Amino acid sequence: MLLERTIHQLDIGPIPAEQARKMAEMGYVQWLGALPGRASYHAEARRALLAARPFEETSPAVAAFCQLLNASLSLPPRPLPIAMPARKRRGGAQARRMSL
Repeated sequence: MLLERTIHQLDIGPIPAEQARKMAEMGYVQWLGALPGRASYHAEARRALLAARPFEETSPAVAAFCQLLNASLSLPPRPLPIAMPARKRRGGAQARRMSL
């Protein structure tokens, strides 16, 4: 269920490559976090690839997600280039005071 939701969230159509990469990284982490504890990673990754492949052509974010899955299945294992989004300050207490 979460796999389909993740793919649906990534399938937003044409977007710039950098934004697609960032979305794919977040989608990969979301998918990875939802895997059952005793699940076979390789089997789940292959299942995710099969589910995402039909959307690869029309969505750059889904294509980047598939690239991450393929890279994770390659041997020998190596770290994936995933970085969490940079933190942003949104104003904090000062912004709340200004809104009053």
